Amino acid sequence: MAKPGRFLVLGLLLACGCRPASDNRELSLAHFLPADHPLTEAVFTPFSQELVELSGGRLTVRQFPAGALNSSAPAQYSILRSGVADIALAIPAYTADLFPRTDLIAYPGICKTTRDCTEAMLRARSVLEPEYHARVLALWSNAAPVLLTRNAPVRTLDDMRGLKIRVSTRSAIPFIEALGASAVMQPGTVVHQSLATGVIDGVAISPSGIVTFQLHEPADYLTTWLPASGLPFVLLMNQEVYDDLPPEARGWVDQAADVSLSLAGAVAYERAGAEGIRLAEEAGIEIIDLPESEMRRFERAIASVREAGLARQVGDMTVGDVIRLFGGTETGGPPRRQR
Repeated sequence: MAKPGRFLVLGLLLACGCRPASDNRELSLAHFLPADHPLTEAVFTPFSQELVELSGGRLTVRQFPAGALNSSAPAQYSILRSGVADIALAIPAYTADLFPRTDLIAYPGICKTTRDCTEAMLRARSVLEPEYHARVLALWSNAAPVLLTRNAPVRTLDDMRGLKIRVSTRSAIPFIEALGASAVMQPGTVVHQSLATGVIDGVAISPSGIVTFQLHEPADYLTTWLPASGLPFVLLMNQEVYDDLPPEARGWVDQAADVSLSLAGAVAYERAGAEGIRLAEEAGIEIIDLPESEMRRFERAIASVREAGLARQVGDMTVGDVIRLFGGTETGGPPRRQR
């Protein structure tokens, strides 16, 4: 026979219209970016608010920005898998061995703008998602990189020779080397100091990175075009956490993480990129637009490396197979500058 106290508790819950605490769930969302990063307003907070509205407050999200749970950008996927965070932002290029297909969005000739690169990833989503032992909530890209240098303006292909250039992804290394420079991988958090102290001569980075890492301070020159594409981002949810939610709650998550969430990430980086170019101009950085003749020289310099790479295997597919799913082969033009 049930104890009288249990009837009393149940009666009080029914009288006040309250639900047992077990009906409510708070999810943790971790990332390494500043709390005021554009993705907070464009992606993280709208996703959180949508879950609250859909669930009537039963499913909420608590954000842990600026590396509060782990400050290492490459470690975000591992803290998600280990259960330290329920949801996490990851940059697949930082652990490209785990996500070789996703990393291919940076391959030269695929896309230039945040929207084009994001839409390319969405077209290939069916072969990208299996790389993750997690629920993919959203995936998007920033814009193709520009080149920031300190003492060596790059106006021609010849100016690349001998430079030490920081790249965001390992897949960019053979192409930078084909241009005559040497390439090094460094986390974004150290590139400001590396450029300022001469450890590197230049930084190949999406224009949005100018704002994030304040690169307008050490740089003197900005070349607006390189033969490369965007850098991927993914918002992931721990698969076990997702699977343990009741069906109704999984439906709320899926609804809040529809394709518009991915496109919101693209728009955020589009705006941040325009802000980065504006910041560079206001800081007095010389903006260098390569003429078409020099763009063609850059592309010819990487052509053999690019063609050879298409046959490389990535799982049971080739690089060329994945790129065909991305769709599009034109490199496009330089990023637009706000006047």
